[in-house]
Amino acid sequence: MAKRNLKLDTPDNIRKALAKVANMTYKGELDTKTANSIILACNAILSGIRTDEQGKKIAELEQILNESE
Repeated sequence: MAKRNLKLDTPDNIRKALAKVANMTYKGELDTKTANSIILACNAILSGIRTDEQGKKIAELEQILNESE
């Protein structure tokens, strides 16, 4: 089976990758152990993306508060 590259750089791409992994697992093209590993990696990446986005929003809000003082 040929290996496929999955784009995991945005939440939308991760969502698409997870759908692809689910379909491949359902069709028997991907074993469940590998699928679980990919799902865990996707969850870790999503968590990192959320943390980065929250940090940026907090920094923006702090800047707005500092400017208004």
